[in-house]
Amino acid sequence: MGIFSAMNTGCDGLKVHGARLDISSKNIANVDTPNYTRKIPLVVSTDRSSFLSVMNQMKEAAFGTGAASYTTGSVAVAGVVEDPTLGEKLYKPGHPDADENGYIRTSNVDPLVEITDAIMAQRAYEASLAIITMSKSMAERAASIGS
Repeated sequence: MGIFSAMNTGCDGLKVHGARLDISSKNIANVDTPNYTRKIPLVVSTDRSSFLSVMNQMKEAAFGTGAASYTTGSVAVAGVVEDPTLGEKLYKPGHPDADENGYIRTSNVDPLVEITDAIMAQRAYEASLAIITMSKSMAERAASIGS
């Protein structure tokens, strides 16, 4: 993997985990909003290789040329889905969002789950930033060798 490929992978990670943090913060902000449904980001790999094809490539590279192969790929947010879990029903007949029976549906956001997701996204964001920092340092050292 080249230095610029590593930087691109780090940049993709920053975008994805930044989006995860954004979605978690919106969910936390709407924890007390009636009828709000928790949003979940769909994070996918951009590498379309199957496990078998990767293993076959590695076998060919290791035994055919004597060098281990690697695959390139990254991550992306494919979209956002809503959590199908229903929130609790509360009897509040005077509430503007109440149904004909006087019930409102509370948000299905669990603050502890969202805080945990946000912490995990923050750590992954920091790891992606470290990839970029290390790649930049390697590029600077490589450039200083020639001077």
